[in-house]
Amino acid sequence: MKLYRRKREVPSLNTTATADISFMLLILFLVTTSMDADKGLQRQLPPMDNREEATVDVSKENILQLELTADNQLLIDEKASTTKQLRQRVIDFVEKSRDREHHIISLKANREAKYDAYFNIQNEIVAAYHTLRNRAAQHYYHRSYDECSKEQRERLRQLYPQRIAEGYGGNDK
Repeated sequence: MKLYRRKREVPSLNTTATADISFMLLILFLVTTSMDADKGLQRQLPPMDNREEATVDVSKENILQLELTADNQLLIDEKASTTKQLRQRVIDFVEKSRDREHHIISLKANREAKYDAYFNIQNEIVAAYHTLRNRAAQHYYHRSYDECSKEQRERLRQLYPQRIAEGYGGNDK
């Protein structure tokens, strides 16, 4: 007598809908999660030259000294101030500067200061220049700075060049 062994089949799962379900879950998670926007400073650095740096003599009257201390206190020309006052101080300084070509805003930040405080100071400086350029655009071109052509914006940037010198203070390692 012969005994036949039946081949046992391994039971399988129906996975046809698994790909569809995982794709739907992926879409659900992408739609419902929030993405935090990175903070950063948008700056265009000057082109790199192999030439030696040109030194320009600037009188002390044409330098606005900003300092961010370790406890996030803003000092403008060694006097305590707030970031709310900074925009107007920068506008007044640039407008009153005798030589607009050689004015400098010197920003010295302590390494222990918070990045948000530094970021807010930078935003106020940029906003001050934008206000100045917007006023000049209204005066010369009778439109806002954002509505000006590329050539007009370049002329306005030459009229009010953004000249910021940055350095670090405190706990230098």
